[in-house]
Amino acid sequence: MKNKACLDLADVKLIAAAAEAEATKNQWSVTIAIVDDGGHLLWLQRLDGAPPVSAHIAPAKAHTSALGRRESKVYEDVINQGRVSFLSAPTIEGLLEGGVPIMKDGQCIGAVGVSGVKSNEDAQIARAGIAALGL
Repeated sequence: MKNKACLDLADVKLIAAAAEAEATKNQWSVTIAIVDDGGHLLWLQRLDGAPPVSAHIAPAKAHTSALGRRESKVYEDVINQGRVSFLSAPTIEGLLEGGVPIMKDGQCIGAVGVSGVKSNEDAQIARAGIAALGL
């Protein structure tokens, strides 16, 4: 039997606070979603002024990143390079940059998805949240 790390509520709160601080520092109104390794929602936070649709996009980006064990930007790049058939992949909806996996000892333990500003800025916020764990 193998043991694996998993996010607990303290971890999730730490990630959320650091992500919120990065967004606030840059005056970005976003939604922050944190999921476990199976893509199940653990946290959803919509900052003041964030567009309503971001509350759907952020969890989708996080879900995609957790299940794929890679940044959601990888899928966006695949599609932009012409492999549009990838749009038909089952249960994967967040095919935009802004989903970042949380990796510990080579294993994905969850992901952060952010939506509300430019995609590279969404990813910047997600990475700032994950960095707070000090992995």
